[in-house]
Amino acid sequence: MAKINPFKAIRPTRDKVNLVASRSYQSYTPFERDSRMDYNPYSFLHIVNPGYKYQKQIAGEERYKLVRNRYLEFKEDHIFMQDDRPSYYVYKIVNREQETFCGIIAAASTEDYENDVIKKHEDTIEYRENTFKEYLKTVGFNAEPVLLTYPDNEEIAAIISKTVQARAEYEFTTTNRDTHYLWKIDDEKSILSIQNAFSAIETIYIADGHHRSASSYLLSQDLKENNNNHQGDEAYNFFMSYLIPESDLKIYEFNRLVKDLNGLTKEEFLIQLDEWFRIENRGIEAYKPSKSHHFSMYLDGEFYSLYLRKTSYEFTNALEELDAQILYKTVLKPILSIQDLRTDTRIEYSHGKNDIISIKSRVDNKEFKVGFGLFPASVEEIKKIADEGLTMPPKSTYIEPKLRSGITIYEF
Repeated sequence: MAKINPFKAIRPTRDKVNLVASRSYQSYTPFERDSRMDYNPYSFLHIVNPGYKYQKQIAGEERYKLVRNRYLEFKEDHIFMQDDRPSYYVYKIVNREQETFCGIIAAASTEDYENDVIKKHEDTIEYRENTFKEYLKTVGFNAEPVLLTYPDNEEIAAIISKTVQARAEYEFTTTNRDTHYLWKIDDEKSILSIQNAFSAIETIYIADGHHRSASSYLLSQDLKENNNNHQGDEAYNFFMSYLIPESDLKIYEFNRLVKDLNGLTKEEFLIQLDEWFRIENRGIEAYKPSKSHHFSMYLDGEFYSLYLRKTSYEFTNALEELDAQILYKTVLKPILSIQDLRTDTRIEYSHGKNDIISIKSRVDNKEFKVGFGLFPASVEEIKKIADEGLTMPPKSTYIEPKLRSGITIYEF
């Protein structure tokens, strides 16, 4: 049963939250990052990119220590404050498409992660796990919640619905036209109700943030071993998470772009595809898959629909039914000789929020030889794969909401 706790968040003062909040560091181009830091002294980017102050690229332990220093400076300058009481935080995002995501920011248990109460569906890379673990150990905080999802729950929904009737603690709109709201829940009755409701949920699933979850778990094990008085309720036994009901989760596909046909001519490539797919040339019609096991392909100025021949392909488990895995096993690996989806430089990915025409443009511009469009995975597919203890290929899902950093911070 899930252990989801309230905590005393470190967070920006109401007047500065819109200035502090930032996207994840990697999502900015260097020009965008520099522009924001040039003109906004309150951006959280100043904390995570401390070398900017010295106009120097800084890495490793030296960078981690400077991140810690910048963070402490934000606290000393009263840009950040800490709540007096452990709280849950209802967080709502309304994006430019008027899609709404609403859930609870809380502390999830690393023990639940270890025991598969919190289940995973993606592989993690050991190097990245350990690098981020050392980062967390030095800086001492989580600033971007892991996205978790749980089965829709009437009791939790009722508490959230009542909470959002009041004025939000935060309400601000970003430059990409997403509006963010935050409410604090700190009354004992509601806290107990939320804790009990989550404790009755048998399984919670990681939607986004597998490496952050794994790193937090590794950190908890390190700190546990070095604490002779370990009790199990220390802050390091938890990690900050944003929990939303499954019905609020928005899943997009990741499309594939490949730089060459592995030495094959167009005709030879199509003949090999024919073993696995019914192929129809759609010409200039921008075909997009409408259901599972259907794929689109753009090659040599034309779109194709590819329908899997189910008599040729065997479904042995939940992973083998996933479209990203099907494409890998039938095309990318055997025909195009792409063995490792994480490291092969011949393949790139484009998430489904980009229009299918973006694939056409990149192929027409000779960046790539062929592009494949997929149908997005469902929540049920993700859960089934996780329940069977399996993991998806990299870049199988692009999941929203994407959270801002620095709105709530969890110290340990």
